[in-house]
Amino acid sequence: MTAESIPFDVDELRARFAGIARSLGAEANWKVFDSAERRRMVVLVSKEGHCLYDLLGRVASGELDVDISAVIGNHENLADITRAHGIPFHHVPFGSDPAEKAEAFSHVAKLVDEHDPHAVVLARFMQILPPELCEAWAGRAINIHHSFLPSFIGARPYHQAAARGVKLVGATCHYVTADLDAGPIIEQDVLRVDHTDSVDDMVRKGRDVEKVTLARGLRWHLEGRVLVHGNRTMVF
Repeated sequence: MTAESIPFDVDELRARFAGIARSLGAEANWKVFDSAERRRMVVLVSKEGHCLYDLLGRVASGELDVDISAVIGNHENLADITRAHGIPFHHVPFGSDPAEKAEAFSHVAKLVDEHDPHAVVLARFMQILPPELCEAWAGRAINIHHSFLPSFIGARPYHQAAARGVKLVGATCHYVTADLDAGPIIEQDVLRVDHTDSVDDMVRKGRDVEKVTLARGLRWHLEGRVLVHGNRTMVF
C-alpha cells in the first residue's frame, strides 16, 4: 500500500497489525516494510572485483537506491576503487590458522554490525561464514555463487562444469546459511557454453551473469519483495 492510503504513520500501522498478526499463530512471521527508510548495505570482498565494480556503478548512477556503508576485504586489491567512490574500505587479513580466522571474523562482525545494514553482500568473498554469523545475519547475508545451484557447489564450479562438459553455466544469488551454498535462492540465470570454451572462457562469460544476477536479487531484497519460507523464497 502507499502512505497516502492510510490516515496514520508506519509505527501505528505496525502496532495495529500486531494485534491481527497474533491471531495468525506463533509460527507466523511478519514485518511492515517502510520504503521511505534509506537502505544500507556492507559489502564483503576478496580479490575479484567484477561484482563490486558493478554494484559501485549501479549505486553511483542511482540504479540501486542504497548506501554502501563500507566495504570489507580480506585482501587490499579493491581498496583504491572503493575509496575512489568515497566509501570506507577495511582490510581484515585472514590467516590459515583456525584461531586467526575466528579472530578475523570477530573483527568483520564488529565492523559490519556498527552499520546495522539491511544487507550484507558477499560479492565473491571467498571465505565461509561461521555458523554464528550465518545466524546473526540470517535473512540479510546475500551471496553470489558462480554456478547454477545446486550444481557445482564450492570454490571452483567453472572447473567442475568444464570437466563435466555441461552446456549451460550460471550464477545464483541466495541467502547465506550454515549449509554451504544451500541457502534460500533469490535469483538465478544461465548462459550457454560449448566444447570450444575453456575454463577461462567460462569464467570470463560467467562474470557477466554473476553481476546481473546479484544486482537483481539484491534489488528485490532491498525493496522488501522476498519472502522466505523454509528453504524456498517467493519474490513478488
